[in-house]
Amino acid sequence: MVRAQVWMELKLMLRNGEQVLLSLIVPLGLLVVCTKLSFIDVDGRRADFFVPGILALAIMSAAFAGQAIATGFDRQYGVLKRLGATALPRAVLLLGKTGAVLVVELLQIALLVSVGLALGWHPHGDPISVLLLMAFGTAAFCGLAFLIAGALRAMTTLALANILWFVLLVFGGIMFPLSELGGAQGAFELLPSGALSSGLREVLQDGHHVPFEHLTVLGLWAVVSMTAAAATFRWE
Repeated sequence: MVRAQVWMELKLMLRNGEQVLLSLIVPLGLLVVCTKLSFIDVDGRRADFFVPGILALAIMSAAFAGQAIATGFDRQYGVLKRLGATALPRAVLLLGKTGAVLVVELLQIALLVSVGLALGWHPHGDPISVLLLMAFGTAAFCGLAFLIAGALRAMTTLALANILWFVLLVFGGIMFPLSELGGAQGAFELLPSGALSSGLREVLQDGHHVPFEHLTVLGLWAVVSMTAAAATFRWE
């Protein structure tokens, strides 16, 4: 049942041009612009700094903003109401949507890594650590998306998801080092975007192994948000 739901959600996502634009084209454009233009000062090679951050942005775009908006309008159009009349449990619906996001993220990673290497990126670290961070980050952002989309009206979800996406982008260390925020760095690393971008940089830029501190933060966001979403999600 989960496999069938993942396949259906994936086809719906890929048919949505706006969602593909948000998930693939926007991160790719930002990667090229930030790497080639020196309007943001960073230490070391620009590609080494921005590729991990843009990977975090791509995950956030697909798992949070795109997922929240799509799910919110599915509720408004009655799609979820019809699914709710079937034998499909809420947990399987959420797992199916999360699984589809993971497949889209594989496309994102392949594209961004290829472009990053062409721009001079030199990755370090353990690939398993990177996959763990991405999996935990996906679960955390999907949980937040379902929590919002399962409780609010579609237009409210659209506005709130875009606002939160921008806030997490600005204060999550994706586009500039969190160290520039001074004493507030620790607080912003507790955000899911801050934990994900910092963790990816520690592995890919500095060559560290699994950053358990950041994995713990993402894991807590995932457990709390998914549990709350499963308990409060409404079909209509």
